[in-house]
Formats: sequence, structure tokens, C-alpha cells
Amino acid sequence: MRVFKDLWWFFKQEKTAYGLGILVLAAVSLFTLVPPFIIGVIVDHIVYQTLTLENLIFSLVLLLGVGFLTYGLRFVWRIMIFGASIRLARLLRNQLYEHFTKMSHHFYQRYRTGDLMAHATNDIRAVQMTAGQGVLTLVDSITMGGFVIITMAATISWELTLISLIPMPIMAFLTSYYGSLLHKRFHLAQSAFSDLNDNVQESVTGVRVAKAFGQEEDEISRFKEKSREVVQKNVAVAKIDALFDPTISLIVGISYFLAVVFGARYVIAEELTIGQLTSFTIYLGLLIWPMLAFGWLFNIVERGRASYDRIRTLLSEKQDITDEGALEAKKVEGIIEVQVNSFAYPGSKEYALRDISFSLEEGKTLGIVGKTGSGKSTLIRLLQREYDAMDGKITIGGIQIDHYRLDDLKATFGNVPQNHFLFSATIADNVAFAMPKASMSEIINSCKLASIHDDIISFTDGYETIVGERGVTLSGGQRQRVSIARAVLPDPTILILDDSLSAVDARTEEKILSSMRKSRKGKTTIIIVHRLSAILHADLILVLDEGRIVERGTHSTLMENNGWYKRMYDQQQLAELVEKGGQHDAT
Repeated sequence: MRVFKDLWWFFKQEKTAYGLGILVLAAVSLFTLVPPFIIGVIVDHIVYQTLTLENLIFSLVLLLGVGFLTYGLRFVWRIMIFGASIRLARLLRNQLYEHFTKMSHHFYQRYRTGDLMAHATNDIRAVQMTAGQGVLTLVDSITMGGFVIITMAATISWELTLISLIPMPIMAFLTSYYGSLLHKRFHLAQSAFSDLNDNVQESVTGVRVAKAFGQEEDEISRFKEKSREVVQKNVAVAKIDALFDPTISLIVGISYFLAVVFGARYVIAEELTIGQLTSFTIYLGLLIWPMLAFGWLFNIVERGRASYDRIRTLLSEKQDITDEGALEAKKVEGIIEVQVNSFAYPGSKEYALRDISFSLEEGKTLGIVGKTGSGKSTLIRLLQREYDAMDGKITIGGIQIDHYRLDDLKATFGNVPQNHFLFSATIADNVAFAMPKASMSEIINSCKLASIHDDIISFTDGYETIVGERGVTLSGGQRQRVSIARAVLPDPTILILDDSLSAVDARTEEKILSSMRKSRKGKTTIIIVHRLSAILHADLILVLDEGRIVERGTHSTLMENNGWYKRMYDQQQLAELVEKGGQHDAT
């Protein structure tokens, strides 16, 4: 029952709904006691031949009235209690979603997407049942059971009542034991479902890769194995779940047997009337639901406790990046100064960056190049404060970035990441993601700057074209250019292009960069590329290797150094000449 204590904060918040619902539920329990009493009276009238038409009509009208009243009251308590439980589900779902949006990249490295989805669906559903069905079964088993037992003892025979309740402690012990087993097995079942959810998410996301490598059968086998594990875990839960009803039915059956045997003796001894024994057995029948509810209560509570523990564990994760120590709202602008002595990703013993130091004046263009895995994207992540655990400092306008508010810092950057994620929405909606209130003309202008406008108007639905989940209906180059249009629409103070021109040809690349130089005068731009022709006009170029700066300067000074930059540039120029020569020969 600990979960009710854990959810007490919500019960206090919804005290009106739960209070009224419980009162109405108790009233329903009281009114349910009336029909057995009336039936017992009628039976005695029949036995003693004292039944009149007036008595019969009065009894039937009273039964109908109680039935209609009970119907209405049951509607009320369902609205009150179940309505509150639905609000709890909404509240927890909102808390989880808000929590997810605040967490850093490190959080998403430790938790899989499928696992997080399972928390937001199955676990919340289990907690919702605890706050709805759980409260119902708890209150109903106490009120209905208590009222029935008191009525049997006070109005019929307390001795027969005690005899009939002899098996009940056995049921209490067994249901408690089943509940502890259920808690352990349900926790394992939920974990297995999280694994399956994650597997499905990965398989659907990477379906094109699986098809390209002919791995469909392996993916199907992996899914079947995960699905089989989920079934096994849930069957283990069902085996315990299946013990509740038979156990309770057996105990209630024994109670019936005792009531009939000893009740008949009381009737023979004329200590009870046949009508009273009839009422007693009906009352005993009314105890079946409270007993079932009591057993079901353990089932629901243990599921809810396991799920709520999982949700609380997730919500207890602390934010790595916070506004603690930030100054008042301030525009982020000015010279960028970076001094990173060392940085390693959480959980890694190897440094991703070492001895990184440079300055970039406002309005200038920075080019960052280097081999794959040299630390280019890591440097950008630190600049945007996606990680804090570093030895050194980064300042913008003379203020350390951790002294800016996160909202102000995020609003400063327009970022085109390596992975061009597009939402399953229209092209216009995707471009306007950072500026939902942007006008159509502003959207079109940003698309023209990104050289994607002509492609868009060639589509049947133009800017209203649905791009599909993750942009699967667009080519790689089109996705890149839509991402660029999305980033430049708000006209950010600092624009970051993280290898975001790799899927376009050299002519389109030059067109985009030329448009940016004209439209972004006075604004800072940071470009990470593998094709060096994209940064020929950069004011500063950094060459990274194994997390260190091995070369720096402009294009002309780096060409004079005869280092990695010059060798790579010459190789790319030669490759371009060979490609052009091949195209010329083909014609």
C-alpha cells in the first residue's frame, strides 16, 4: 500500500474529487444493503402467509427506487474518481515530457528511446489504474465489506457472521503473498517491454539500412526473440494474477458452506427465520465483490508501485546543465574566446579535446576542419553548452557561457547538425520550427537563401508537402538544405553549419555560401566541413587532429604551411579535376 502514500500529494491536490467520490461510493454501498433486507421480509411474509398486495407493491417500488438511485450515484463516483486518475496520468505525462526536454545529451546516452517511451505509456497507465481502480477497490472493499458484515452481525446473527468469516484471514495472507510475488515479476515484465519498445523503435528507424544490407531476417529474428521474452515475463505475471480469483472464490465458497450448514441449524432451532437466512446468504453473496476487490487491490497496487518507482527514478535524474549561477537576461553577443585545457565525455577516460585556444571576433567566419573523430563537433557542443564538465572556460562578449541563461544562449545559435532531423509535417512547418509565427514570405526567403526554393515549388503541394517521418520523402541534399533554411530563418547571432553541405554539389554549395555572406554581414558563422572549398573565405581556419589544434590561420597562410590542410586541399582539387575530366570525356 506504499504507493498510496507516495501518491498522497496528488490525493490532497484532488481532495474534492476524491472526497466526493468516496462519499458517494459509501452511499452506494449502503443502498446496496436494502434489497437483501426487503427480499428477506417478503420471504417471511410468504412463509407466514401475511403477504398482501400493498406490501408487495410497496416493496417492488422501493426496490426500483433504490436501483435507479444507485445507478445515478455510480455514475457520479466514476466521474469523480476515474476523472481524477486521468488527470494524474496527464500530469505525470507532462512532467516526464518536460523533464525529457530539459535533460542533456548525457541523459540520452544512458537511456534508450524505447525505454523512455515505455515509461510514458505503460508505466503511466499502471499508475493511473492505481489512482482510479486502486482507490475504488480499496474504498469499496472496506465500505461494502464493512457495512455487509456489520449488517449481518447486527440485524441477523453475530454468531453466524463470525462462523462465516473464519476462512477470511487465510485469504488475507495468501493475497498479500501473491502481491509481493506480483511486484517482482511485473517489474521484470515492464523492463522487458521497454527492451522490446526500444528494439521496435530502432528497427523502424533503421529499416532502410536493414533492407540495404539484406538483414531483414535477422531483424525479424531479433524482434521475435524480444517478443518471446516479453511474453514469458508477462505469462509469469499472469500466473500469479490467475491465483487471486480462484483463491478468493474458494474462500468465499467455504464461507457459503459454513453459513448454510450452521444457518440451517439456527433455523431448525428457531433462532433464525427462513427470511433472515435468505437475507444472510444474499449478504454473503454481496461479500464476494469486496473480497475479489481486496485481492484485485493487491494486484493493481503492486503494478502501480513498480511503475511509479520507475517513473520516480526517471524524474529524480538531475539536470546536468542548469541556469544556476546565471546572470539576469542578457543578449549573447561579442567576441568568442575559447580556452579548453581538456574535456572528456562522461564515462570516458580518454580526452576528446586538449589545449584548444582561439578567439573569434563578432561578425567573422570560422572554419573547422580535420579528420573524422578529431573533435570538431565536440568543440561546437561545448560552445553551445551541451556539456559543462571541462577544464577551461568559454566566453562570449567577455562573459562565461554558464553565466548566460540557457534560453538566451540557445536563442543565440542557429544550428544545422550533421543529422538532419525533419518532423513528419509540411516543409513550411519544418522550416518555421524555430519561428512558428514566421510569415510565408520569410519562409520562402530563407529557402531561397538555402537554394531549396526551386525544388520545393516543383513538388505537387509545394510548401505544403508532407516530408514524412524524419524527412524520408526528401533526398539527402534536400534535407540538408531544408535544415539550413530552418536555421537561418530566425537570423541567429551565431550560425553553425556542422558538415551540413556534404550532400550538395560544389556549385550549390558556393551559391549557398555566397548568399550567406551577403545576408549575414556582421553576424558570426562557424562552418565545419570536409570539402575545404567551403571555407576559402573564412577569417580563421582551425585544423584539428586527435582533439588538438595542429594548424590555424586563413586559407592563404595555411597553404603556405605545407601541412595537412594544404595536402588535403590539393587532393580535393585534383579529385575535382579528374571528375570534371571524366564528365568531359563522357560527353
